[in-house]
Amino acid sequence: MRFIYFIYPIATRDLIGKYSKKRVKMVKKMNKSSFFIAGQHAVIEALKNPKRKVLRVFLTEESKKNIHRKNPNSNVLKDVKIYYKTKKELDKYTSKDQLMHGGYIAEIEHLERLDLKNFIKNKNNLTFACLNEVTDPRNIGSLIRSASSFHIDGLIVKERHFPSESKLMYKSASGCMEHLNIFLVSNINSTLKNLREKNFWVYGFDNKGDKDFTSINWQGNNILLFGSEGFGIKRHTNKYADYLVKINMNEKVDSLNISNSAAIVFHHLNFIKK
Repeated sequence: MRFIYFIYPIATRDLIGKYSKKRVKMVKKMNKSSFFIAGQHAVIEALKNPKRKVLRVFLTEESKKNIHRKNPNSNVLKDVKIYYKTKKELDKYTSKDQLMHGGYIAEIEHLERLDLKNFIKNKNNLTFACLNEVTDPRNIGSLIRSASSFHIDGLIVKERHFPSESKLMYKSASGCMEHLNIFLVSNINSTLKNLREKNFWVYGFDNKGDKDFTSINWQGNNILLFGSEGFGIKRHTNKYADYLVKINMNEKVDSLNISNSAAIVFHHLNFIKK
Protein backbone atom coordinates (compact mmCIF):
# COMPACT_ATOMS: atom_id res chain seq x y z
CA MET A 1 0.00 0.00 0.00
CA ARG A 2 1.34 3.40 -0.96
CA PHE A 3 0.75 6.49 1.14
CA ILE A 4 0.68 9.96 -0.31
CA TYR A 5 1.74 12.78 1.97
CA PHE A 6 0.87 16.41 1.42
CA ILE A 7 3.48 18.78 2.76
CA TYR A 8 2.34 22.35 3.17
CA PRO A 9 4.90 25.12 3.10
CA ILE A 10 5.40 26.85 6.45
CA ALA A 11 3.76 30.04 5.18
CA THR A 12 0.66 28.07 4.12
CA ARG A 13 0.46 26.25 7.47
CA ASP A 14 0.74 29.58 9.27
CA LEU A 15 -2.02 30.97 7.09
CA ILE A 16 -4.32 28.01 7.82
CA GLY A 17 -3.61 28.37 11.54
CA LYS A 18 -4.30 32.08 11.37
CA TYR A 19 -7.71 31.58 9.73
CA SER A 20 -8.60 28.73 12.09
CA LYS A 21 -7.92 30.95 15.10
CA LYS A 22 -9.89 33.76 13.48
CA ARG A 23 -12.82 31.40 12.88
CA VAL A 24 -12.77 30.19 16.50
CA LYS A 25 -12.78 33.83 17.62
CA MET A 26 -15.75 34.61 15.40
CA VAL A 27 -17.70 31.59 16.67
CA LYS A 28 -17.06 32.63 20.25
CA LYS A 29 -18.27 36.11 19.47
CA MET A 30 -21.42 34.82 17.76
CA ASN A 31 -22.23 32.58 20.72
CA LYS A 32 -21.90 35.39 23.21
CA SER A 33 -25.32 36.12 24.68
CA SER A 34 -24.45 39.09 26.89
CA PHE A 35 -23.77 42.74 26.11
CA PHE A 36 -23.19 46.05 27.86
CA ILE A 37 -25.60 48.90 28.52
CA ALA A 38 -24.92 52.31 30.04
CA GLY A 39 -26.77 55.08 31.84
CA GLN A 40 -28.57 55.45 35.15
CA HIS A 41 -32.13 54.64 34.07
CA ALA A 42 -31.16 51.85 31.68
CA VAL A 43 -29.11 50.05 34.35
CA ILE A 44 -31.45 50.59 37.32
CA GLU A 45 -34.55 49.45 35.41
CA ALA A 46 -32.68 46.37 34.18
CA LEU A 47 -31.78 45.56 37.80
CA LYS A 48 -35.42 45.96 38.84
CA ASN A 49 -36.75 43.72 36.07
CA PRO A 50 -37.13 40.13 37.40
CA LYS A 51 -37.14 38.82 33.80
CA ARG A 52 -33.78 40.38 32.97
CA LYS A 53 -30.55 38.59 33.86
CA VAL A 54 -27.89 41.07 34.95
CA LEU A 55 -24.46 39.45 35.07
CA ARG A 56 -22.28 42.30 36.31
CA VAL A 57 -22.60 45.93 37.27
CA PHE A 58 -19.84 48.52 37.15
CA LEU A 59 -20.44 51.55 39.36
CA THR A 60 -18.70 54.54 40.84
CA GLU A 61 -19.05 55.02 44.59
CA GLU A 62 -21.43 57.91 43.97
CA SER A 63 -23.69 55.94 41.62
CA LYS A 64 -23.92 53.11 44.20
CA LYS A 65 -25.14 55.59 46.83
CA ASN A 66 -27.63 57.00 44.31
CA ILE A 67 -29.09 53.53 43.63
CA HIS A 68 -29.73 53.02 47.34
CA ARG A 69 -31.26 56.51 47.66
CA LYS A 70 -33.66 55.85 44.77
CA ASN A 71 -34.58 52.34 45.96
CA PRO A 72 -34.65 52.54 49.77
CA ASN A 73 -37.09 49.66 50.18
CA SER A 74 -35.43 47.11 47.94
CA ASN A 75 -31.90 45.89 47.37
CA VAL A 76 -31.73 45.82 43.57
CA LEU A 77 -28.02 44.95 43.76
CA LYS A 78 -28.65 41.69 45.61
CA ASP A 79 -27.10 38.63 43.94
CA VAL A 80 -25.34 40.78 41.32
CA LYS A 81 -21.56 40.99 40.89
CA ILE A 82 -20.57 44.59 41.55
CA TYR A 83 -17.29 46.21 40.51
CA TYR A 84 -16.42 49.69 41.69
CA LYS A 85 -14.56 51.83 39.18
CA THR A 86 -13.58 55.43 38.66
CA LYS A 87 -15.40 57.49 36.03
CA LYS A 88 -12.31 57.38 33.85
CA GLU A 89 -12.19 53.57 34.02
CA LEU A 90 -15.84 53.38 32.96
CA ASP A 91 -15.27 55.73 30.03
CA LYS A 92 -13.65 52.91 28.03
CA TYR A 93 -17.02 51.14 27.80
CA THR A 94 -18.74 54.09 26.13
CA SER A 95 -16.03 56.16 24.40
CA LYS A 96 -16.66 54.45 21.06
CA ASP A 97 -20.34 55.45 21.17
CA GLN A 98 -19.58 58.94 22.55
CA LEU A 99 -22.08 58.20 25.29
CA MET A 100 -22.36 59.59 28.82
CA HIS A 101 -22.59 56.69 31.27
CA GLY A 102 -23.14 58.70 34.46
CA GLY A 103 -21.29 56.08 36.49
CA TYR A 104 -23.54 53.15 35.50
CA ILE A 105 -22.52 50.21 33.28
CA ALA A 106 -24.08 46.75 33.29
CA GLU A 107 -23.55 43.49 31.46
CA ILE A 108 -26.92 41.90 30.71
CA GLU A 109 -28.51 39.10 28.72
CA HIS A 110 -31.37 39.37 26.24
CA LEU A 111 -34.92 39.02 27.48
CA GLU A 112 -36.86 35.96 26.41
CA ARG A 113 -38.19 36.45 22.90
CA LEU A 114 -41.91 37.26 22.68
CA ASP A 115 -44.24 35.55 20.25
CA LEU A 116 -46.68 37.96 18.58
CA LYS A 117 -49.13 35.25 17.53
CA ASN A 118 -49.53 34.00 21.10
CA PHE A 119 -49.62 37.50 22.56
CA ILE A 120 -52.68 38.63 20.59
CA LYS A 121 -54.76 35.54 21.39
CA ASN A 122 -58.03 36.40 23.15
CA LYS A 123 -57.09 40.10 23.41
CA ASN A 124 -58.98 43.12 22.09
CA ASN A 125 -58.32 46.84 21.64
CA LEU A 126 -54.60 46.38 21.13
CA THR A 127 -52.39 49.09 19.67
CA PHE A 128 -48.95 48.30 18.27
CA ALA A 129 -46.36 50.58 16.72
CA CYS A 130 -44.60 49.08 13.70
CA LEU A 131 -41.34 50.32 12.17
CA ASN A 132 -40.49 50.02 8.49
CA GLU A 133 -36.79 50.51 7.65
CA VAL A 134 -36.13 52.61 10.79
CA THR A 135 -32.61 51.77 11.96
CA ASP A 136 -31.21 54.69 13.97
CA PRO A 137 -30.75 53.42 17.57
CA ARG A 138 -31.39 56.83 19.16
CA ASN A 139 -34.68 57.24 17.31
CA ILE A 140 -35.78 53.71 18.14
CA GLY A 141 -34.85 54.17 21.80
CA SER A 142 -36.75 57.47 22.06
CA LEU A 143 -39.78 55.92 20.34
CA ILE A 144 -39.70 52.99 22.80
CA ARG A 145 -39.64 55.46 25.68
CA SER A 146 -42.70 57.29 24.33
CA ALA A 147 -44.57 54.07 23.52
CA SER A 148 -44.06 52.79 27.05
CA SER A 149 -45.03 56.14 28.58
CA PHE A 150 -48.34 56.29 26.69
CA HIS A 151 -49.42 52.66 27.10
CA ILE A 152 -48.79 51.34 23.59
CA ASP A 153 -49.09 47.55 23.77
CA GLY A 154 -45.93 46.75 21.86
CA LEU A 155 -43.46 47.46 19.08
CA ILE A 156 -43.19 45.34 15.93
CA VAL A 157 -39.85 45.60 14.15
CA LYS A 158 -37.87 43.60 11.62
CA GLU A 159 -35.24 41.62 13.47
CA ARG A 160 -32.50 42.48 10.97
CA HIS A 161 -33.09 46.21 11.47
CA PHE A 162 -33.27 46.15 15.26
CA PRO A 163 -30.04 47.18 17.06
CA SER A 164 -30.73 44.80 19.94
CA GLU A 165 -27.40 45.36 21.71
CA SER A 166 -27.02 49.09 21.16
CA LYS A 167 -25.96 51.16 24.16
CA LEU A 168 -27.35 54.21 22.36
CA MET A 169 -30.80 52.64 22.08
CA TYR A 170 -30.87 51.57 25.73
CA LYS A 171 -29.71 55.00 26.88
CA SER A 172 -32.32 56.79 24.71
CA ALA A 173 -35.06 54.45 25.95
CA SER A 174 -34.20 55.55 29.49
CA GLY A 175 -35.11 52.23 31.12
CA CYS A 176 -38.20 51.58 29.00
CA MET A 177 -36.59 48.62 27.22
CA GLU A 178 -37.69 46.75 30.34
CA HIS A 179 -41.34 47.86 30.08
CA LEU A 180 -42.39 47.63 26.42
CA ASN A 181 -43.26 44.41 24.60
CA ILE A 182 -40.95 44.16 21.59
CA PHE A 183 -41.78 41.70 18.82
CA LEU A 184 -38.99 40.85 16.39
CA VAL A 185 -40.27 39.50 13.08
CA SER A 186 -38.52 38.25 9.97
CA ASN A 187 -40.82 40.03 7.51
CA ILE A 188 -42.88 43.18 8.14
CA ASN A 189 -45.13 42.74 5.09
CA SER A 190 -46.25 39.21 5.93
CA THR A 191 -46.73 40.23 9.57
CA LEU A 192 -49.03 43.11 8.56
CA LYS A 193 -50.92 40.82 6.20
CA ASN A 194 -51.49 38.27 8.97
CA LEU A 195 -52.58 40.92 11.47
CA ARG A 196 -55.09 42.37 9.00
CA GLU A 197 -56.59 38.91 8.67
CA LYS A 198 -57.00 38.95 12.46
CA ASN A 199 -59.04 42.18 12.43
CA PHE A 200 -56.26 44.70 12.90
CA TRP A 201 -56.48 48.06 11.12
CA VAL A 202 -53.18 49.31 9.70
CA TYR A 203 -52.59 53.08 9.62
CA GLY A 204 -49.55 54.27 7.69
CA PHE A 205 -48.20 57.68 8.75
CA ASP A 206 -47.22 59.79 5.75
CA ASN A 207 -47.09 63.58 5.30
CA LYS A 208 -49.09 63.05 2.09
CA GLY A 209 -51.79 61.10 3.91
CA ASP A 210 -55.48 61.56 3.10
CA LYS A 211 -56.59 62.85 6.49
CA ASP A 212 -55.31 64.03 9.85
CA PHE A 213 -54.85 61.16 12.28
CA THR A 214 -56.91 62.92 14.98
CA SER A 215 -60.03 62.57 12.80
CA ILE A 216 -59.83 58.77 12.97
CA ASN A 217 -62.21 56.87 15.23
CA TRP A 218 -59.59 54.79 17.02
CA GLN A 219 -61.51 51.66 17.90
CA GLY A 220 -60.60 47.97 17.92
CA ASN A 221 -57.10 46.67 17.16
CA ASN A 222 -54.71 49.07 15.47
CA ILE A 223 -51.24 49.10 13.93
CA LEU A 224 -49.40 52.44 13.73
CA LEU A 225 -46.97 52.07 10.84
CA PHE A 226 -43.99 54.46 10.68
CA GLY A 227 -41.33 54.66 7.97
CA SER A 228 -37.83 56.12 8.02
CA GLU A 229 -37.35 59.89 8.01
CA GLY A 230 -35.46 59.86 4.73
CA PHE A 231 -37.69 57.60 2.64
CA GLY A 232 -40.92 57.09 4.57
CA ILE A 233 -42.82 53.81 4.32
CA LYS A 234 -41.56 51.58 1.52
CA ARG A 235 -43.93 51.28 -1.44
CA HIS A 236 -44.24 47.51 -1.17
CA THR A 237 -45.16 47.92 2.53
CA ASN A 238 -47.53 50.84 1.94
CA LYS A 239 -50.01 48.56 0.20
CA TYR A 240 -50.69 46.78 3.49
CA ALA A 241 -51.95 50.00 5.09
CA ASP A 242 -55.73 50.36 5.23
CA TYR A 243 -55.34 54.14 5.49
CA LEU A 244 -52.59 56.70 5.03
CA VAL A 245 -52.85 59.44 7.64
CA LYS A 246 -50.80 62.49 8.55
CA ILE A 247 -50.05 64.86 11.39
CA ASN A 248 -51.30 68.35 10.57
CA MET A 249 -48.48 70.83 11.10
CA ASN A 250 -46.99 74.10 9.91
CA GLU A 251 -46.61 73.94 6.13
CA LYS A 252 -43.22 75.65 6.38
CA VAL A 253 -41.87 72.64 8.26
CA ASP A 254 -41.04 69.67 6.04
CA SER A 255 -41.19 66.91 8.63
CA LEU A 256 -40.71 65.89 12.24
CA ASN A 257 -38.20 63.50 13.71
CA ILE A 258 -39.83 60.05 13.75
CA SER A 259 -39.63 59.73 17.54
CA ASN A 260 -41.35 63.14 17.91
CA SER A 261 -44.06 62.17 15.42
CA ALA A 262 -44.67 58.89 17.21
CA ALA A 263 -44.83 60.61 20.62
CA ILE A 264 -47.56 62.96 19.35
CA VAL A 265 -49.60 60.03 18.04
CA PHE A 266 -49.09 57.89 21.16
CA HIS A 267 -50.12 60.75 23.45
CA HIS A 268 -53.30 61.42 21.46
CA LEU A 269 -54.36 57.76 21.49
CA ASN A 270 -53.63 57.47 25.19
CA PHE A 271 -55.73 60.58 25.86
CA ILE A 272 -58.82 59.51 23.88
CA LYS A 273 -58.77 55.95 25.22
CA LYS A 274 -58.80 57.00 28.89
